[in-house]
Amino acid sequence: MKTLICTAVAGVLACATGVAFAQGGTSDGPILFTNVDVFDGVTLELRQDVNVVVTGNKITQITADDIAVAGGQVIDGDGYTLMPGLMDTHTHMSMVSIPVARLFNDHPGYAFIRSTVDAEDMLMRGVTTVRDMGGNVFALAAAIDEGLVPGPRIYPSGRFVGQTSGHYDFRARSDTHRVFSGTEPTSDRLGYSFLADGVPQVLSAVRENLRLGASQIKIAAGGGYASPTDPLLSTQYTFEEMKAAADAAADFGTYVTMHAYTPESINRAIDAGIKDVGHGQLLDKATLERMAAEGVYLSTQPFTVCNEPQLDDFSNEKLAIVCKATAEMYQMAKEIPDLKVTYGTDMFNLPDPSDQIKQMERLLPWFEPGEILKMATGNVTGLLAMSGMKNPYPDGPIGVIEEGAYADILLVDGNPLETLDAVTDTDNLKIIMKDGKIYKNTLEN
Repeated sequence: MKTLICTAVAGVLACATGVAFAQGGTSDGPILFTNVDVFDGVTLELRQDVNVVVTGNKITQITADDIAVAGGQVIDGDGYTLMPGLMDTHTHMSMVSIPVARLFNDHPGYAFIRSTVDAEDMLMRGVTTVRDMGGNVFALAAAIDEGLVPGPRIYPSGRFVGQTSGHYDFRARSDTHRVFSGTEPTSDRLGYSFLADGVPQVLSAVRENLRLGASQIKIAAGGGYASPTDPLLSTQYTFEEMKAAADAAADFGTYVTMHAYTPESINRAIDAGIKDVGHGQLLDKATLERMAAEGVYLSTQPFTVCNEPQLDDFSNEKLAIVCKATAEMYQMAKEIPDLKVTYGTDMFNLPDPSDQIKQMERLLPWFEPGEILKMATGNVTGLLAMSGMKNPYPDGPIGVIEEGAYADILLVDGNPLETLDAVTDTDNLKIIMKDGKIYKNTLEN
């Protein structure tokens, strides 16, 4: 490949071919990736043998022309694939690996310190952005953004918002209700949830989350398998309560996502204006088709393991029902081309969360590798943009390789559109970049 020398003229790098790009960003200058194939997160074919320029924290140029940088860094991609950093649309960063027995019963700061380790581990798996779907995570998000600790970008939902006796009612049976005793639930006191009943309380809970910095709101619209008392098939929150949450979020330019599995709870939530389904494993085809027609996202997870050791028997019995339905849900989703599906894991209280990206391989019975990777990259771009005025990263798209996008980039050994382990095997991640900063680079070894 011929390399052309570019010189700085009035703050712009000008090349002999007439190609130019702005100089700026970090004091070290731009970074030029040469000789790479590109998966852009959207198109299911690679753009071959191109050069990609990162200036500051943005992708500023993608070209097949030969270029060079003055005063910057050149990385020979050696024919590897450059692609967007991965995104997990359902995480709980404040409780990923902490044992459930310690979450509300240990020193309050312990979970926060442990979450910094989980955040760095996620980044080093190639996860550069997560949507946190409930928990005490604002401090962690701020620390990552300030560069105090390494970790992915976080789109925080803030506290879980749920009803009495619902999925987010984490009280022991011996605990009294605050309405009758004045005693605040531990999960509320520690910043993990809002136990809110009726329109006024739901409005207050949503608005408080927005005040604290939530980019979207998470409610429980139906029963869950990990919760201690509610039936899995229950419908939670009335239409009026759900609409109050959706309206309050919309007034701030953002949206509500929901925990729900069943058609009954999900259709009520969509009727109320809720734009994203956080699970949906028990859905029917009619509701999935409605979601596709109305642009409602399916942010689901490959729940194909039907028993988890950290759960009690009651929860595992409910999980088995969800697990059994997962295959049918994915098969139906596969057959609805306009349905917007994203990838998430919903990892919490796990002794070993290291399979966060490996779980993508569970989707191979229904989807091709490229389709799976789109769920964790380009399919998520529009979902994050729905945060609107509450978007913590509003200056460019995330999850795609295009000019103007945030420079969240992986360089992988292999063609990930053909072989998923080019991404799921972390040894194949040669470079991990987030926000224009390189956190891993094995090409230097």
